[in-house]
Amino acid sequence: MESLIKFVQDEFVPKKDFAEFSAGDTITVYYEIREGEKSRTQFFRGVVLQRRGAGTSETFTIRKMSGTVGVERIFPVNLPALQKIEVNKRGKVRRARIFYFRGLTGKKARIKEARRK
Repeated sequence: MESLIKFVQDEFVPKKDFAEFSAGDTITVYYEIREGEKSRTQFFRGVVLQRRGAGTSETFTIRKMSGTVGVERIFPVNLPALQKIEVNKRGKVRRARIFYFRGLTGKKARIKEARRK
C-alpha cells in the first residue's frame, strides 16, 4: 500500500525546483496570496529552523523577528502558491533543527555564515 501511495505522489504531484537550503540559512520565500479576485505576491524572510518530512509531505519552518515579536511560519515544499525561494545567507549550525534559536536574543542570536559554494 505504501509503495502505491509513493508511486502516485511521484507521478502526479508536480515537483518544483527550488534552491537547496537547510537549517540555519536565511531565506526569502515568495508566495502568492489570493484576496477575492485579486492575487499578489508577498515574501517572508527569515532563518530556517528545520526541514522535516520527505517527498510531497516535506515542510520547512522559518522564523523572523517582527519588531520584538518572533513570528514563525511553516511552508509545505510542494505548496502551489510558492513562487520562488531565494537563499540570502548560508548559516553554519551543528544541528538539523535549531529550536534553541527561539530563546536567544541580542548578539547570541547571530548565526555564523558558512563558506559554501
